[in-house]
Amino acid sequence: MSGGGAGNSAYGHTTFKRSKSHFTDRITADGRDGWPVEAGRYRLVVSRACPWASRTLVSRRLLGLEDAVSLAVADPVQDDRSWRFTLDPGGRDPVLGIRYLAEAYDRREADHPGGVSVPALVDVPSGKLVTNDYQQITLDFATEWTALHRAGAPDLYPSALRDEIDSVMADVYEDVNNGVYRAGFATDQQEYEEACAAVFRRLELLVPRLTRQRYLVGDTITEADIRLFTTLVRFDAVYHGHFKCNRWKLTENEVLWAYVRDLYQTPGFGDTVDFDHIKRHYYQVHTGINPTRIVPLGPDLSGWLTPHHREQLGGRPFGDGTPPGPVRAEEEIPAPGRP
Repeated sequence: MSGGGAGNSAYGHTTFKRSKSHFTDRITADGRDGWPVEAGRYRLVVSRACPWASRTLVSRRLLGLEDAVSLAVADPVQDDRSWRFTLDPGGRDPVLGIRYLAEAYDRREADHPGGVSVPALVDVPSGKLVTNDYQQITLDFATEWTALHRAGAPDLYPSALRDEIDSVMADVYEDVNNGVYRAGFATDQQEYEEACAAVFRRLELLVPRLTRQRYLVGDTITEADIRLFTTLVRFDAVYHGHFKCNRWKLTENEVLWAYVRDLYQTPGFGDTVDFDHIKRHYYQVHTGINPTRIVPLGPDLSGWLTPHHREQLGGRPFGDGTPPGPVRAEEEIPAPGRP
């Protein structure tokens, strides 16, 4: 997710097109791009508001990479230089020593195209950005970082199911993950209606699959569930109203609401979600479609902790593995319904 600058007020006035990641180096076990997997070397920069960055937060927790990859959390509300570290003492990231994520981008390449986006992995020794390839980072966490996974880490991208996972993720990406943005930033009625219709058409196509099985692919949590979750968890809070994806609320769809609550209540998912950051980012940053910057009081979030009964479908969330341990104190987020 890019942010900051004139682009904020431009949303809703120019046709939305998601930029491809410019920095696509990979951190791999063999270091073939010059960036070998190494504990403590890289810092993951995220915004808890961003669904693309939230994928990496879930994956990092599930795989137990907290000790291997440190975490920097940006302010959900950017200024003209985009993602900033104003949540940290002195307004600087304590590890990288920078005020803005843009500084790590500039150290890698001056005058780089495509803006400054999260998630981003930064090389701590050099302070340079390594990658902002949001589509690849979590896949590499699952497959290239295995030597540093916790004991009992799940297989989030099992080789036998990759074709099906990739197919499901492609459809979800086009119509749901990206579709809500196309609807929200549409510049005319037809553009909006086509995008909004595609969002709900895809969601309705997912219902039969999730009626008969607990997870999207196979009987365990996979990368496909992570990618759908990060959009669904934001749906009623921001996409229904702010992005006008309002044919129905997620809470009005029995199957999808139960599915996303099941994931939310699974260690590694809901404990990475910050609804305050989510709402403040969307409503205060996208001034092109919300010029007053007023953040709504609703929706009521207490329902996220209610029983979902999805366990009746069987399935094993972590396969032959185990749940992740408790959230680190410095990364803990209050759950809805708790102060």
